[in-house]
Amino acid sequence: MQHPNYKKTILFAVFLSAFFGLSLYYNSPYIFIISPFLAAFYFAVFYTEQTFLSLAFLAPLSINIEDYTDQLGLYLPTEPILFGLLLLLIATQLRAPFLSKEIWTHPIIYTWVIILIWTFITTVTSSNPIISAKFLLAKCWFVVPLLFFGTYFFQNEKNITRFFWLLILGVSITILYTIINHAGYNFGEKESHWVMSPFFKDHTIYGAIVALTLPISIALLLLSKGKPLVQLLLFFISFIILLGLYFSYTRAAWLSVFFALLIAFIVHIKLKKQFVLAAAFLFLAYLTYNYDSIQLALSRNKQEHTTEDFGERLQSAGNVTTDASNLERINRWSCAIEMVKERPVFGYGPGTYSFEYARFQNPENLTIISTNFGNLGNAHSEYLSALSETGVPGLLFFLAFVIFVFYKAIKLYYDTPLIELTKRIFIMAIIISLSTYFIHAFLNNFLDTDKASIPVFCLCAIIVSLDLKRKSRTNP
Repeated sequence: MQHPNYKKTILFAVFLSAFFGLSLYYNSPYIFIISPFLAAFYFAVFYTEQTFLSLAFLAPLSINIEDYTDQLGLYLPTEPILFGLLLLLIATQLRAPFLSKEIWTHPIIYTWVIILIWTFITTVTSSNPIISAKFLLAKCWFVVPLLFFGTYFFQNEKNITRFFWLLILGVSITILYTIINHAGYNFGEKESHWVMSPFFKDHTIYGAIVALTLPISIALLLLSKGKPLVQLLLFFISFIILLGLYFSYTRAAWLSVFFALLIAFIVHIKLKKQFVLAAAFLFLAYLTYNYDSIQLALSRNKQEHTTEDFGERLQSAGNVTTDASNLERINRWSCAIEMVKERPVFGYGPGTYSFEYARFQNPENLTIISTNFGNLGNAHSEYLSALSETGVPGLLFFLAFVIFVFYKAIKLYYDTPLIELTKRIFIMAIIISLSTYFIHAFLNNFLDTDKASIPVFCLCAIIVSLDLKRKSRTNP
């Protein structure tokens, strides 16, 4: 990695300003789009580490220019930065390898290598190879710089703290913006769906990222003892994040936090897996035995999700009779299952669900928010999206990735001595944060966006980096 040259930085700033001036003079969006790519490439070359870490702050604040141009779906400034890092880091690795060879034997990494290979294969067999090729390219600039090369940047454990700080600051800014905007509408439920625009598309992804960030801010707060000003700032940030979570009116986010805390409790008390499996078996047996009565109770639940009351909104999560949001989600899931029945091995191709699901809609499952054209988005499940687009093998590979992430993170937590309190708290925060996302992933899928991919893959990279350092200490 090269050191920054400040004279070159000044010259580049002048050059970039000229580009912006041209874009304004000629009213050309294309020149405007080129400028961030040039900036991203420059800073990626001369300030590589800082550029990588800046993604944590920029992800919550990025804006999709598709909302303004109707031509190109691109998040600025994050995706140009990621693309620049992808090219630079691969070129540097080929010229003078700097990644540890051990990372390629780590299960989290090699599972994603397999996923990318399988994604390429299913792109070739896709019903729409062009769409799938775009999806594969985007997946590469998320996974390769963030997960693969992220392990290198997080070898310096100070970068973990820096990443956490930048992430919670970026999210806090968007929450403050959203709360102020939402307050102008008396915190109405309908307005909660779009008041976070232009930073987030809707309240579902906003709620997911706010939920993911909360454990990180709490971890930093717990570790700030002896620093009154820092502690006060972190208390304020944590309070803002809690407010953001509440006023997101996102049921999946609320529930994901609850179940993530339950997982954290089970991990912390080191409950034996036999008890966990036994409890899971008893729970499934209970559901099976009482299936009819549960179905009857669900059919009587008429609580709509449009309420602003916390308890009533949670209750509406079980309304599968009249709640349009729940019914539409079931419609999308049914479509994904029907799609994989037709193409069980290769699926319809990466990124193709929204282009294919329309004809798989059962008229009995259609809701007031369904469309015959099937142009309203994705499968509303990370797992069913992988199933319908990349077949049964694609789902199994993705599940293997999730299992390895939690297995390695939990083992790392147990193997880290109590004397390394900071590291233990950070690892637990990562376990809770990733739990919120992968629980939420049953109901929504956001890993095709920078908002979710940057924090999720970077947290996974931290696990890999810490795990490799632990192994190097135990096996010198």
